Amino acid sequence: MSFQTRPNEVLLQNVRVSYVHLLEPYQNQNQPGQEPKYSCMILVPKSDTAQVQALQTAIEATIAEARTKHGAKVPAMPKTPIHDGDGYTPGGKEYGEECKGCFVFNASQVAKYKPEVVDLQGQPLTEPSQVYSGMYVNVLINFYFYNNQSSGIGAGLGPVQKVRDGEPLGGGAPASAASVFGAPQGSAANVFGGAAATQPGEAQSINPLTGQPM
Repeated sequence: MSFQTRPNEVLLQNVRVSYVHLLEPYQNQNQPGQEPKYSCMILVPKSDTAQVQALQTAIEATIAEARTKHGAKVPAMPKTPIHDGDGYTPGGKEYGEECKGCFVFNASQVAKYKPEVVDLQGQPLTEPSQVYSGMYVNVLINFYFYNNQSSGIGAGLGPVQKVRDGEPLGGGAPASAASVFGAPQGSAANVFGGAAATQPGEAQSINPLTGQPM
């Protein structure tokens, strides 16, 4: 039976990842007190209209569900995790060259729920030489509403399947034993088979992915 996503989920295929922390949880030293998390940045080409639409649909469904459950606690225009890779980060810095022409967002999972990372045969990947920033993956994302110090839509990180290598980012991956000493290569087969509300009288259209004026 093929996997069926829920309304707040999207299974992205053949997307590039950066800032990869999939083998060990990462704790941001600039955010003391924050618990370590598994995480990565996901880059979705703007030209991939089908997957961009899938992201938008899942976010719209998440917002609609949040309004049903939480009512007025949900802002009229909730913040979303999606950003324009041709623009600037929330901290005001320009995104890297690899983000150009893409929508980008960070997805994470708390340390006690480690996402599975597998190859095309469904075998676990455990070496940094195999799992690195710049590779291409299939990945399951689940969006959710949060309401703590601030509120908005977050992106939860599900299982990850590496589909191909890419040019390493941020210094690259260390050399593997196989690349140095040689190893037989096996065959592979793929095993992985809501609109943001506007305030009354507001004339400006809002991009439901980025939450910014269009």
